Amino acid sequence: MVQIILVVQVVLIGISAGAATALLFASVASGSPLSVLLFYLAPLPILIAAMGWSHWAALIAAVFASASLAAVFGSFFFIAFLIGIGLPAWWLGYLALLARPASGPTPDGLEWYPVGHLVFWAAAIGGAIVIIAMLSLGGDLDTFRAALRSGLERMLKMPGSPGGAAARTAEPSRLIDFLVAALPPAAAVLTTITSMVNLWLAERIVKVSGRLRRPPSDLSAMQFPVYAPPVVALAIAGSFLPGIFGISAGVLAASLLMAYAILGFAVLHSITRGSNGRSFTLGGVYVAVIVFGWPVLLMTLIGLADTAFDLRGRAARRRGPTNPQT
Repeated sequence: MVQIILVVQVVLIGISAGAATALLFASVASGSPLSVLLFYLAPLPILIAAMGWSHWAALIAAVFASASLAAVFGSFFFIAFLIGIGLPAWWLGYLALLARPASGPTPDGLEWYPVGHLVFWAAAIGGAIVIIAMLSLGGDLDTFRAALRSGLERMLKMPGSPGGAAARTAEPSRLIDFLVAALPPAAAVLTTITSMVNLWLAERIVKVSGRLRRPPSDLSAMQFPVYAPPVVALAIAGSFLPGIFGISAGVLAASLLMAYAILGFAVLHSITRGSNGRSFTLGGVYVAVIVFGWPVLLMTLIGLADTAFDLRGRAARRRGPTNPQT
């Protein structure tokens, strides 16, 4: 009887989370500025269902949301939403709940899936989603660029290429060329950031509710898997290849380098621990990244440098034992 109640609870939680996800996703149809924020929060209910109850609740939520959107907007949305949002959110929630008996002393006797691995997975998934979207526009570079250019021209209300090429001024044409080149990696970076923010919010919300089973993540101590550097190196090298493969590799490289920017922030939090101007330093860096954007490249370099030279370990050895608060 207890098992039946638990199954019913999981199903109801999954349906409720799926309905919330579908509403957040569909809100973009309203066209209001707030709807954009709600759209990016669409994976959040699925992640909450996973981390607060079980990955089965998250899977039910993903399928229910996809079916609901397909019933309202058309069958295309079932596969598109399931691949682009539903299954990635479910998979991240599933990984977050993975644990095994700990080899050393831990508060609960378990070794949970490392947060650094979750961040790297979120980045890889972000790049994969954009690559799949690219391939849906065209299987070769010319077809993809033509389809993206046509969509951008319609969005910006510019004359189409068949009859209006002569009417386009040089400046809008250069803007379109820039957007065609910049949008794929930018979309991968944005998708990666969205996945990480939703994962962080889900953990905090589930923690407040008292249902969080894994210990709260210590981002300042996160470590990437050993295969991360060669994967990033291969993606960067592949981005120099011609054709759609090179563009796809560049998209993956952009999302993975964004993960190293997050690692750079973790390094900054760790090495400034105990310093008098820590709050000022951290606040200044975050403001600079949000306002100017380009300082995120410096954070990426710090993350890569930590992988190569163990910056946090060196700083900890110089500092000696400290308070573990972050």
